[in-house]
Amino acid sequence: MRNYTIAKFFCKYYILLLLLSWNFIGCSSVDKETQQNGIIIENAEMRLILNPDGTASSLIHKASGQECLDTTKKMPVFSITQYRPYDNEVMLAYPAKEMKFAADSIYRVGDELIVSFELTDYEATIGLNITDNYIGFSLKKLEYHMADFGVKRKTNIDEFTLMQLPVKDRGHFGSWLNVVWDDEVAVNLLGTDPYARIDGEKRHGYKLLKADAVAEVKLQGVGAALIVTDKNKLLDNIDQLEHDYGLPLGVESRRTKEYKNSYYELRNVTPGNIDEHIAFAKQGGFRQMVIYYPDFASSMGHFPWRLEYPNGMADLQEITGKIKAAGMIVGFHIHYNKAQINDAYVTPVPDARLNLRRTFTLRGDIDKKQTTILVEENPDGCTLEDGRRVLKIGNELVSYENYTTTYPYQFNGCKRGVLNTNTVSRKAGDLIGLLDVDTWPIFVRFNQKTNIQEEVAERWGKLYHEAGIQFIYFDGSEDAPRPYWFNIQMSKLITYNAFKPAPIFSEGAVKAHFGWHIQSRGNAFDTFEPEFVKEAVRKHPAAEAKFLANDFTALNFGWNDYLAPGEATIGMQPDMFEYITSRAAAWDCPIAMLGILDQLQSHPRTADNLEVIRRWEEVRVTDFLSEKQKESLKDLDQEHILLIDEKGDFELVPYEQITNIASGNEDIRAFIFERNNKSWVVYWHCRAEGELVLSISAEKMQLFEKLGEEMPVDENQDGSIVALGNRRYIAFDLSSDVVVDLFKNAKLQLNNRVTHLSLKRLLTR
Repeated sequence: MRNYTIAKFFCKYYILLLLLSWNFIGCSSVDKETQQNGIIIENAEMRLILNPDGTASSLIHKASGQECLDTTKKMPVFSITQYRPYDNEVMLAYPAKEMKFAADSIYRVGDELIVSFELTDYEATIGLNITDNYIGFSLKKLEYHMADFGVKRKTNIDEFTLMQLPVKDRGHFGSWLNVVWDDEVAVNLLGTDPYARIDGEKRHGYKLLKADAVAEVKLQGVGAALIVTDKNKLLDNIDQLEHDYGLPLGVESRRTKEYKNSYYELRNVTPGNIDEHIAFAKQGGFRQMVIYYPDFASSMGHFPWRLEYPNGMADLQEITGKIKAAGMIVGFHIHYNKAQINDAYVTPVPDARLNLRRTFTLRGDIDKKQTTILVEENPDGCTLEDGRRVLKIGNELVSYENYTTTYPYQFNGCKRGVLNTNTVSRKAGDLIGLLDVDTWPIFVRFNQKTNIQEEVAERWGKLYHEAGIQFIYFDGSEDAPRPYWFNIQMSKLITYNAFKPAPIFSEGAVKAHFGWHIQSRGNAFDTFEPEFVKEAVRKHPAAEAKFLANDFTALNFGWNDYLAPGEATIGMQPDMFEYITSRAAAWDCPIAMLGILDQLQSHPRTADNLEVIRRWEEVRVTDFLSEKQKESLKDLDQEHILLIDEKGDFELVPYEQITNIASGNEDIRAFIFERNNKSWVVYWHCRAEGELVLSISAEKMQLFEKLGEEMPVDENQDGSIVALGNRRYIAFDLSSDVVVDLFKNAKLQLNNRVTHLSLKRLLTR
């Protein structure tokens, strides 16, 4: 037995020598030096040097000669993670907690790296794909080598770190794309497939860029790529990678001329009202319209046609055809990874592929009438939110009021057979589940380990193709079970792949790394009330636009609700749209507006609102703004107005709001600015028509509805009388302080066309 062991040892040693000899004989003299002094992996733009002990010593951007790594940080490039030590001897020596086993040996054989790890008997083969634009790394295989003594068995690997590098800070970090950059150099570690978990951890003075393979998702075959290039060439290199690996073309999408399009999101659209929607959209200069699927489908999942669409697809095609004929792109706003609770996936027989958040074992038999359900496991942590307290017991759905967290564990106050499901009897020991109802709560999420996502994606693809859709908004991206980083991007990819031809570009809610290639614009935020919309823009879209610019991506400054003045609100006003669209233009971003017909029809300032949007659409699409002007618009405290001057050209001017007009009337809005050595005021009434009396001679002012087309001004014993309603402009030969006082002390005369709220306000003053 001893002689056999010795022979086995020398056999392994001889094979290793043969491998090393083949490597050196097959390599040039430069490669021999690389094996001795460091393993050089390089392309036309970068040089990565790995030490034989498993660490990285250098990452050089060749054009500038700059070192991209924090070379003081000696950490393994590759490692293995086990959620607890599985090897018998390691398990006995160390606590039962997550352990990482660092690479302790690397050598290169052709276009492969052979990696060994401390305390484990695993050897990894990393494939290299070296191109001028990037260097790809993929985990080709993991081999387990049994020890020569003791009782051993192959152990599990929970995670494999395919690459980690301490990249020096450079002023910008795009956490979505996983890129560190400045005006000269960009260092990007990105996945070449949706199975790689990509991350960048913030450290002191550097970012630890990482690519991991996770056994729960996939280990072997998972890939990532490293790009080191000039900042201005980064997207070119990613574009080449996307084509080489067959990924969604995120760079190409971002470079389309349509990328800057804002959109008019249709609400309650039918074949009977689409013409009126189109008229409003064209008035606002929109180049895109989006259909929200609940307008034509009564539920998400199987998409039965609503009664307003008696001809089904023919009616939808009539709508999309008219949008295209009007010269606009047509899009879908979809949910895609969950079923509505009124859909056939949920009722009357819930599909077995709906996701369960928790599972429990019945502690005793239950009949069809039982309202207390005993279980073996502690339900602590199960949701108590309204509408989400639903158990799935076979094909029955059961709601509960509460549960106990001490033995005996039970769900109390159960209502049987909810959502029109049939009650059932079950035996002790049967498994039941907590249904994964989302937070709306009108949807149930899909189990992403089943084929239900592909099934629904196929349905979406058919609707998309037949309706002639060109844009997709992926709503509810967050509605996927763990692991979130994977299921969020994989469910989106499955759905995206069903769209033929691929959308020109797309937006979506939650972002996961691989989704950068799919989701070419950042998400729109949910709507905000008019009274708080400017504050909300400062806090949310404007802040995120700066953040997303680090990922070479634009953000949608939407959605913007369209509300007419009413008892609870002054409605959306021109200055609000001016602020939203100007801040969006600062970052070359579009907006989205909800097209609500009754609000558009009843709002007295709709023409002014849409004119504001139209101007900014034209400015952004034609690249009118200089970089200096864009920078000025990034000052969120300084508001601006986009004028059309006397020659018909655009003119950007900062302005300030005048408050307490006409002794504190909240329905008059006015803003003052300096122009051509005069004080100018743009003003309007939010909800009515009338006149404003200013205590000044008409000789000292000029009134305009369009600059360059002066209007007459009447006078009486109190001063000059100017029309009050839609947006108008007054130029004064007075200082700004005097003009502000004029408006504060102005007198208001409204005609009979006053809304209920403004009349109520007048009566209470």
